[in-house]
Amino acid sequence: MAAARALARGVRLGSYSIGRSRSLIFNTVQKRGIAACIDPSIGLTDEQKEFQKVAFDFAANEMAPHMAEWDQKEIFPVDAMRKAAQLGFGGIYVNPDVGGSGLSRLDTSIIFEALSTGCVSTTAYISIHNMCAWMIDTFGNNEQREKFCPDLCSMQKFASYCLTEPGSGSDAASLLTSAKLKGDHYILNGSKAFISGGGDTDVYVVMCRTGGKGPKGISCLVVEKGTPGLSFGKKEKKFLQFRLAEMATKLVASRLLVRQAAMALQEGRPEAVSLCSMAKLFVTDECFSICNQALQIHGGYGYLKDYAVQQYVRDIRVHQILEGTNEVMRMIIARSLLTES
Repeated sequence: MAAARALARGVRLGSYSIGRSRSLIFNTVQKRGIAACIDPSIGLTDEQKEFQKVAFDFAANEMAPHMAEWDQKEIFPVDAMRKAAQLGFGGIYVNPDVGGSGLSRLDTSIIFEALSTGCVSTTAYISIHNMCAWMIDTFGNNEQREKFCPDLCSMQKFASYCLTEPGSGSDAASLLTSAKLKGDHYILNGSKAFISGGGDTDVYVVMCRTGGKGPKGISCLVVEKGTPGLSFGKKEKKFLQFRLAEMATKLVASRLLVRQAAMALQEGRPEAVSLCSMAKLFVTDECFSICNQALQIHGGYGYLKDYAVQQYVRDIRVHQILEGTNEVMRMIIARSLLTES
């Protein structure tokens, strides 16, 4: 956790100084609806509580006040995200030698959970940006790492992940985008859909086919904005007490499952893929249910843009589809169970 200590020591952005008492962390969360009775720092180390506090404060001060405006005006909040990068949130699990914070997947999940209290859709993009930076850091050569990662970790440049295609449905391995080697470069042909940040970002991590059919024929290319031929389409926009208790319980269960999956992934345990699939399936389904019920509780007001709940419903719903639909998650889990038996 040396990197976590370094991150914690280095955070001094405006009023976001760390090292405050645990009670202040809890107070930060007391204004957050159905989870008001839940201390999200339970089970965390002191260092994890510190950067969780930093993320909560940043979400409350730099994201939440602007969430509705960003949504209504379709703003890609560059300045806010660059401030987040100053806190180390641009390359959370990227190696420090190229500008990352070098934290674990569990640490990352704690930070993203806290940031999402300010704006779900912006946090979702930040998580995708982090994944792209990690992919280049992990699978790129030294030249690629040194060229891309420092600017991505500082969010001087932004990245998008390009996997889904208009005609591929849930089977990502059936993608048709192809790359053919011609001399010292590739000729890339194809279309991608549902690209978070598409058109606003600088680096595109593109999954494409360089070999035969199936997943083994897929490679990954990094395409920079401004590359000839790269173009963008249009942007795509009393029982109540018991219900609240059930919603709060599902929220806590979701948090615990995400953390368990993150730890398994970090430790390289054989069940990591199944646990991550379970977490993605359970958390996105249950959190959509929570938000949908919250909208119902608001009655007719829940549909008005004066109330943030309608945006939470929209932001959460897409995550049942993105990065592997929940039907695919069920297939992965079932396949793992049948293999074990």
